[in-house]
Parts: sequence; structure tokens; C-alpha cells
Amino acid sequence: MTTVVVEADGGSRGNPGPAGYGAVVFDADHRTVLAERQASIGRATNNVAEYKGLIAGLTAAAELGADEVHVRMDSKLVVEQMSGRWQVKHADMIPLAAQARELAGRFRSVDFTWIPRAENAHADRLANAAMDAAAEALLDVASDTVTRPVAPSNAGTENVATPPAVPVPDPAVPPSPGWTGAVGSPTRLLLLRHGQTSLSVERRYSGRGNPELTELGRDQAVAAARRLGARGGITAVLASPLGRARETAAAAADALDLPVMVHDGLIETDFGDWEGLTFAEAARRDPELHRRWLGDTSVRPPNGESFDEVAKRIASVRDDLLTDYAGSTVLVVSHVTPIKTFLQMALESGPSLLYRLHLDLASLSIAEFYADGGSSVRLVNDTSHL
Repeated sequence: MTTVVVEADGGSRGNPGPAGYGAVVFDADHRTVLAERQASIGRATNNVAEYKGLIAGLTAAAELGADEVHVRMDSKLVVEQMSGRWQVKHADMIPLAAQARELAGRFRSVDFTWIPRAENAHADRLANAAMDAAAEALLDVASDTVTRPVAPSNAGTENVATPPAVPVPDPAVPPSPGWTGAVGSPTRLLLLRHGQTSLSVERRYSGRGNPELTELGRDQAVAAARRLGARGGITAVLASPLGRARETAAAAADALDLPVMVHDGLIETDFGDWEGLTFAEAARRDPELHRRWLGDTSVRPPNGESFDEVAKRIASVRDDLLTDYAGSTVLVVSHVTPIKTFLQMALESGPSLLYRLHLDLASLSIAEFYADGGSSVRLVNDTSHL
């Protein structure tokens, strides 16, 4: 019996954009490399490239005569779909998943395990080399198209000047860092606040309680989903564990043909004993504490959570997303305080932002975080879809 470990990765610069994959086959002890595969696949999405990498890895394992295969990938989508826990709905994924399953059926046994990106470094390196080659190939096509215009007919056009060639960037020259000073492709977070609930109608503190969306709230979720579905290019949908966020996320996930993944760190602030109270009621109940809470992020509501504690939690979520979805676009469906905190971190602003920034229900904001520590905010409180 021959046992091997297959590690595969794929990605694109832009999603969709210049794409490629890498796959490596190790022996059972994960010490010896038995085969490597990498290829550029032109313009494609991250998920297509991930599946292509898996197919290449399984093909290489079959060529080596393996009969037991342990597949390790950092694409949760592919791992969950190949394990049968998630459905394959997207038209581009269906034939690729079928091909991968047909290959997997040739072995005596196959299992699929998700690993962090850091543990998939070998395949990631191969995939990035393939993406670089894809980008250069597409740039060559653009260069041929832009700098070699067809000469116009001379009939009656003696004085018509040939259009000047548009310069094409040299791929060997690193991109300019721009205003933020950051270089590279950011992890882009589309921050969507949940739709309306009965507590938001009455302007009551709504933290860990679980009110359902109102009819208007469901309409808001559908409108946001329509916008996000038309936008596309989203790799994953993450949501707070609370029902109002999960229901809002489900509408978008259906439009994007993606599953909703719940991240407990995206939950709203715990307002403790103020849960369900209006601003005025909380101020009357605990006047001195409420006054201090409005100006000091370290102060907790009674039996609740401070904004400093929320910030620590959201920083951990941000780090998770930068690790698991580096360079990708991720939809994050959450609540007003976590979204404000993401924006505060991206702007590196002080705590006053939490008290002065207004976010409407079902509004969309966008924050970008770079691997080198840079960040930027591209959109705040956009409700044009409503």
C-alpha cells in the first residue's frame, strides 16, 4: 500500500484575475517531495484555481501509484465540498468538483483536511509563481493590444495622426505604494450591517439578544444581497452567530452561491443589564456609569462588555481573516460596534470614531488590510442599494 500526502493551493490576483495553482505530493512521512505541479490558467477566480490545484495534485498521486491519499488544503470551501458537508452550487465549480471526485474515486481511500495557509507554504509558493506567470502573460497580451494599433486607412486621412502608444507597466518593477504606503494585494472586508429588527425600530440597546429581522429588515437583506451578487468576486461569507446577522448573511450567500460561515468573534457588544433598554432608560437606571461609558472605552455596562474588550476581539478576527483569506475579498455580516471597530482599526483613529460615526441598518462599508500592516477605508455607510 502506497500512502501519500497531497497539498494544493490556487489563487488569482483580483478574483477574478491572473490565476494559477500549485500542488505538491509528499511521502507518508511528509519528508520527501515525490512530485510538484504548477500552472497558470489565465484569468479565473480563486475557487477555480483551488480546484485546479486539487485536480493536479490528485492526478500526480495517481501517476505515482498511490492508493491512500491525505489531501491538505487551506481552502475551506474545497475541503468542505469534497468532504460532502457543503453543496456545490456554482456553475463554474460543478464540473471541477465532479472531476476531482472522479479522480478521488480511483484511490482506495482519500480524506480532506483544512490547514492554515502558513502550513501550506510549499503549494502556496508554487501557486504564486504560477500567478506571476499568468499576470505576465496577460500583460503581454495587453501590450500587444495597446502598443501595436492597426494603422488607419490612408484614404482621405493624410493628416490623421497615429494614436500614441499607452505605456504598459514593467512587471519587474514593484507597484507604487500609493497614498497608504502599503504594497501588494489587500484583504478586502465588505462590512455589512444586519437589517432592521424590532429593537432597532424602537432604538433600544440590542447586543446579545436575538430579535428576528422585521419584514423591512428582510427586504433590506435581499436588497444588499442583490447588490453583492451583482458585484461578485467574493471568496467567503462570514457572519456573527446572532440570528439577525445570520439571516442577513444567508440572503447574500444565496446570491453568491457560497455557504455562511459563523465566526463567534463577530458578535455584537454585550450590553449587559442595559440590553433592551432605550438610551434614556439606561441613563436613568445608571446615570453616573452611563455618563462614564459614553466617554471611556474601558468602562463596561453592568454585567456587560467594554468597547476595549470588543476591540481586542475584533483585532483577533481581523488577524484570522488576514491569515485565512489573504488577498481575497470577504463579506463580513455583523453589527454596528464590530463594524465601527474594523473601520477604526483601518483608519488607526482614536476612540471618538465609535461615538461619532453613524452606520445605518443594512449599510455597506469597506476596509482593506495589507500584509505589511497598511490599511485603508474605501467606503463608509453606503445604502445606495436600499
